[in-house]
Amino acid sequence: MKGIYLINERPVLTGLSREESILMQETELKLFLNSHNIEAVTLNSYQLNSYYTIPHALLYDLRLNRVELDYLIIHSYEIWEDFIFSYPARWLILKSYFRSVLTVETPSIVH
Repeated sequence: MKGIYLINERPVLTGLSREESILMQETELKLFLNSHNIEAVTLNSYQLNSYYTIPHALLYDLRLNRVELDYLIIHSYEIWEDFIFSYPARWLILKSYFRSVLTVETPSIVH
């Protein structure tokens, strides 16, 4: 099974700094990938990380590579609610490239 994981760098999880929030998401998502035998796919050879942080860039790379994958893995819908409500059509198009969207957990957010 192959998937892509998406980390939101903008919101800060309650009680954590921005850097700690990103690290916590990355750690939990990697553990989830490993425990479910999901291979993280990199679509862009110029990517600095093994994950995406910008949904628009992910959508661009998916369109460019014309690829469909098994899973989009995010920490929670709560972390992505601003994007989902601001760009509902883009969210639906993005999800259409994956068989399923998987979430790890629902944390508390400070905006």
